[in-house]
Amino acid sequence: MKILAIDPGTTESGYCLMEGYKPVKFGKIKNAELLKGIIRGHEFDADQVIIEMIASYGNSVGEYVFETCVWIGRFWQAAETEMESPVYTVKRMEEKMLLCHNSRAKDANIRQALIDRFAQHDKKNGKGTKKDPDWFYGFSADMWAAYAVGVTWLDKQQEEILNR
Repeated sequence: MKILAIDPGTTESGYCLMEGYKPVKFGKIKNAELLKGIIRGHEFDADQVIIEMIASYGNSVGEYVFETCVWIGRFWQAAETEMESPVYTVKRMEEKMLLCHNSRAKDANIRQALIDRFAQHDKKNGKGTKKDPDWFYGFSADMWAAYAVGVTWLDKQQEEILNR
């Protein structure tokens, strides 16, 4: 199963196209470009789309949060109508708890949890080298967050199956 995991932002978003847990295409691009890719469908040939959803934890929010919410809706609508893919959401707290078992986990903790779990030989940064690439070769910035979205959703699906 192929999934497109998205870490949305106000002007740019990280994405990771995954076959199972394996990242096959990833990057950080302008939201308008990502939207066009979703509309075209063939650029992100995915069976399902997973988007990190904004959640309120009682704090006041600013303009950027609302702009991100608009993009979440645009990605969601394009995925459902153009790609005809179901869309699911994952909240940041779910990622923290599932990957790190700690609600106070930061980006660095999530990244290290992913490295510990998936890296084959480069346990420091999970990337390896051009000659000897590891699982996360080519990853940077929001690609890690997008991948965490996809992994969290896949893990939740496996938990659901086990709990039936």
